[in-house]
Amino acid sequence: MGSVFRFKQFSLDQQGCAMKINTDGVLLGALASHEDPLRILDIGTGTGVIALMLAQRFPSAVVDAVEIDPSAASAAEKNFIESPFADRVRLSGHDFLQFKPLHKYDLIVSNPPFFVNDLKNPEKRKELARHADPDFFELMLRQAAEMMNPKGLLWLILPVKQAEFVIQQAVRWKLYPCRRFQICSDAQKPAFRQLICLGFEDVPVRRDNVYIYAAQGVYTTQYQMLLKEFFLAF
Repeated sequence: MGSVFRFKQFSLDQQGCAMKINTDGVLLGALASHEDPLRILDIGTGTGVIALMLAQRFPSAVVDAVEIDPSAASAAEKNFIESPFADRVRLSGHDFLQFKPLHKYDLIVSNPPFFVNDLKNPEKRKELARHADPDFFELMLRQAAEMMNPKGLLWLILPVKQAEFVIQQAVRWKLYPCRRFQICSDAQKPAFRQLICLGFEDVPVRRDNVYIYAAQGVYTTQYQMLLKEFFLAF
């Protein structure tokens, strides 16, 4: 029972998932946007939380989710089937780089592995979920660019250093930043994550800050408003 996380419209069983539901994932699920996405792809879905949040937010969209880890893929598929969005959310248990969809996407999202050339996690499945080979981001950007419609958007949440690297690399595939959110624990601390949006149009970047805590243990009104349609506590 302790492995189940309940949201307002769906529940997630995290049993067997190396990476549990976390702030990065729910912020991506709440903030990733597109004016009218009909096809959405979630890369590395884990428990399926981002895919289900997007299915809730965009009721006209079909959501594909890719997960390479067999245990996480099994858990995500179960979560999808038991959700109110079961007819619109589909799981593919493949490596994203070998994933061959029959159509292009309006919105692609990922909370990807981001520790490149850092100390590897001794637990093998967490290593897979959180560590990337040096060329991972270049391959992901290339693949995502090929899979997106001309007005498609790619949303990623990353540590600040990796976000800067990804933005620099993305230009090779004619992808440019259009939104950047600085994610901060509170107003006194520097950003620990960036949520970035990349598209094919080279436009001025809109920048915003997201503050999670107003005081120790007290969430900001901003954070609560972002997640009030999902979290029971809000």
